[in-house]
Amino acid sequence: MSSAPLQSHLVFKLVTAALAVAGSVVLLIALTRLIPGDPTTVILGPRATPETVAALNARIGLDKPLQMQVLTFFSRLIVGDLGQDVFNDRPVLQLVAAALPNTVALATSAMLLAIAIGVPLALISAHRPGGRIDRLIAFVSVGFISTPSFVVSVFLLMIFSVKLGWFPVLGAGERGDTLDQLWHLVLPTLALAAGWVGYIARLLRSSLLEVLSESHIRTLRAYGVSEAKILIKYTLKPAILPTIAVLGMGFGELLGGAVFAEVIFNRPGLGSLIYDSIRTRNYPVVQGGVFVIVLLYVLTNLVAELSQTLTDPRERSRLARKSEP
Repeated sequence: MSSAPLQSHLVFKLVTAALAVAGSVVLLIALTRLIPGDPTTVILGPRATPETVAALNARIGLDKPLQMQVLTFFSRLIVGDLGQDVFNDRPVLQLVAAALPNTVALATSAMLLAIAIGVPLALISAHRPGGRIDRLIAFVSVGFISTPSFVVSVFLLMIFSVKLGWFPVLGAGERGDTLDQLWHLVLPTLALAAGWVGYIARLLRSSLLEVLSESHIRTLRAYGVSEAKILIKYTLKPAILPTIAVLGMGFGELLGGAVFAEVIFNRPGLGSLIYDSIRTRNYPVVQGGVFVIVLLYVLTNLVAELSQTLTDPRERSRLARKSEP
């Protein structure tokens, strides 16, 4: 395959990603202005003079039309400036950078757990499709997929923390105590991973069955190769390639899900930062935090899709056929 179709595909994906981020910024700024109340009232109180309110609005940028606010956001973004916290005048980028590692750690641990459980479940299901175990795994997977992560979070918190007392109720553990921090990470990780265990199990099972129906697999069976060896050695690698893009999307969604989990479990991170900023009408912090989540979501999807294109021969063949006159 020549490099021209691949380059065109890369340019298209990059342009699409840039437009998605830009559109999200416009929507984000518009939506934050619809939040009831305003930061000037929260900061200055209801007895503030009109002059004081006008000065604070000018500092935050609320005195400008929406299109000017969008242009100002992008012009600052070019130099890495996400604005200033309206309460303590700290750079928003500094606040987001301090909160982001906790959120990424939670999303990463949830994805790794989902892969560690979902892949074996898919292999077990594909080993005997239509059997009792396959039907049981399908039932459990659909249940996990259809249950929102915040519902699972509340359930796990009430049962294993409040009722049984096996896990800590809130927080992220003592700073510097790795074991305590990992212990606090267990329930949020389980809550976030549950849905993606089901997604990975069902998606990978379908890919495995598709590969198992190909002619070279029938040849291996004719030579007496065991079904387990066929599944793990000859089927898993080509079957898992189509799931790469989905895993990228999944990581982006887990970042968003981590926002809610952090609020429920009172963990420090972007979720808690955004939630507290919404309550106090701290617009710059809300915009900066949500923008970083959107940016990471778009980038993880972009990297996953391009990785699939580069590693999956079927995707490269599809691009080559698409470029033919």
